[in-house]
Amino acid sequence: MISLIHDLHAAARRRGKPAISLEFFPPKTDEGDRNLFEKTLPALMQIKPDYCSVTYGAGGTTRDKTLQIVERIQRDFDLTTMMHLTCVNATRAELDAVIADAKSRGVRNLLALRGDPPAGAAEWTATEGGFQYSAELVAHLKTLGGFSIGTAGFPEGHIAQTGGREVDWGHLADKIERGADFVVTQLFFNNDDFLRMRDYLVGKRGLKVPLIPGLLPVLSRNQTKKFTALCGAALPAPFLAQLEALGDDDAAVTQFGIEYCAKQCEELIREGVEGIHFYTLNRANSAAAVVRLLGLA
Repeated sequence: MISLIHDLHAAARRRGKPAISLEFFPPKTDEGDRNLFEKTLPALMQIKPDYCSVTYGAGGTTRDKTLQIVERIQRDFDLTTMMHLTCVNATRAELDAVIADAKSRGVRNLLALRGDPPAGAAEWTATEGGFQYSAELVAHLKTLGGFSIGTAGFPEGHIAQTGGREVDWGHLADKIERGADFVVTQLFFNNDDFLRMRDYLVGKRGLKVPLIPGLLPVLSRNQTKKFTALCGAALPAPFLAQLEALGDDDAAVTQFGIEYCAKQCEELIREGVEGIHFYTLNRANSAAAVVRLLGLA
């Protein structure tokens, strides 16, 4: 049964356990497709996730493939799947066509994002006839109805936000007030950043939608440095020191990533989060291992 994600979070609250969700990206090759559908997804279904999401690609470049993957996951695995949707390179009319297509394929959950500038663009520029901000996309989806609407949050502030993280959190509050049902955060490695963001949204702004931490069980030193440089996530000094000590031993880094992520989850669950969202990088082992360590499989 394909559910609305805000209903899944309500069900998680009733059972007293956080909802578990997983993020995938559209593979670029046929082999990647086979691995995702024949290996990764079957392995991850063993931990009984509540839902998953599929990214949209830089500049909306994977739109059609994203739709196909979302539709196939829901059909073949009966797993509620959220489609990412960005404002990049699209007019409102073009976005409406994508939204209508998604709805016709049984998509009921959308993650509304501004999106990153297309390749080669130095900074974000709205498409003429399109949306400037993700808050506008959230509000538009709310008027259309029929979807559970998620949006992105940045515990350390968006990398392009020069006014400080509270300014960025203010923009997030605006997205919630305009119709977002829940928030999935950018990856982070210091739980205090997430908790400060939550304190702002809940304590200062009085907003009470589910705030879902997005976590990455790291797999390699160089990959981790690359990802965090792109998204602006800070690496705590003890974490970075251990990463450097393990060097290019990817097996050891992967095990460290599982253990570190599990500790993050344990603290966040004690703090009462309503879900945990894992950035899987289209691999099963680490996310599954963390969920099993937590006793949530």
